[in-house]
Amino acid sequence: MRPNEAPARVADHPVALSLGIMAWNEESSIVRTLESLFGQSVFGRLADRGECCEIVCLANGCTDRTAAVTGGLFARMEREHPDRRGFVCRVADMPAPGRNQAWNRFVHEFSDPDARFLCLMDADIVFLHRDTLHNLTASLDRNAHASVATGGQIKSIVFKARRSLRERISLATSDMTGTIAGRFSGQLYCLRAGVARRIRLPRDLGATDDGFLKTIICTDFLTSKSDPTRIARAVDAAHVYEPYLSVRELLKNQKRQMIGQTSVHVLIEYLKTLPEPDRANLAGTLARLDREDPDWLRKKIDRHVARTRFPWQLFPGILAFRWRRLGSLKGAGRLTHFPAAAAGFVVTLAACWQARRHLRRGGRTSYWPKAVRDSGRPLERTPA
Repeated sequence: MRPNEAPARVADHPVALSLGIMAWNEESSIVRTLESLFGQSVFGRLADRGECCEIVCLANGCTDRTAAVTGGLFARMEREHPDRRGFVCRVADMPAPGRNQAWNRFVHEFSDPDARFLCLMDADIVFLHRDTLHNLTASLDRNAHASVATGGQIKSIVFKARRSLRERISLATSDMTGTIAGRFSGQLYCLRAGVARRIRLPRDLGATDDGFLKTIICTDFLTSKSDPTRIARAVDAAHVYEPYLSVRELLKNQKRQMIGQTSVHVLIEYLKTLPEPDRANLAGTLARLDREDPDWLRKKIDRHVARTRFPWQLFPGILAFRWRRLGSLKGAGRLTHFPAAAAGFVVTLAACWQARRHLRRGGRTSYWPKAVRDSGRPLERTPA
């Protein structure tokens, strides 16, 4: 048994898919997510083929009962689920918080070394289609060129019959984001295991791991021009999530995005200067850099931020990306979505100013606003 893990049932079949659930203080939401997960068809399909799925809850730095609640539900599913031969479960209870650390430990330590696919998901989403996980892996089986598979992101408010102005703007923003080529969400995606294990996330990379992964994968480890077709879009694969709607939540989330995209920009620009063999094995290269100086990336980010004269210089394209997305819409869509683009532009400028001030004051790049709408817990915590 690995350190900090609950005992796990021995798999009845070889592991084909290893699924990591990113969980940080998700006691109030993870039961609904897990109930949705165990309604997936992939477990029965794998069992019929003599294979199984390994499920690992990556409880990192939790101060609530996330690990205990998850462990109890896992035990019940392994006793009662009709397709229990198609999965094994365990909780990796890590004392130290940090999404990037959890990702690294899952990919390089916790996940079964023989798994063909590694899937990462957040602990507060709900699957829309019963075949979502199966279709993610199937899309990679069919498309040898693709390294990652993604599905659709659907905001829960899309199912409301009557929506407020703020909700309509939120949905319009999603329409524009959907025009991005090769887009995938860090909330749920599936990677080829061989590709994932060549990657490592530095400690001080901001909380936008999907942006870094997209760049590395689409450029074949920074050796070619970006090719969005390396990201496969699976049919009938989607998840539902709760969007940020209040002005406070939106600003905090956008501040996180600006910090994350700044760190990704600094990291990618540095990696481009390395010899090709170092880029080809990023996992080894980044692990070596972390050993030599745990603060190496933060120092580069600090130097970059100190050189910026204006907040919109944190990374290229800050002033234009909202308008490019608007321009990608056709016909009347540009007119109907203009208010959302304008509102988003204002929020982006404010978030850039907050992010730059945060970083200049020595704030953590791992800043993550925690929005909990139905409890008395604080809206924001910054993990160490």
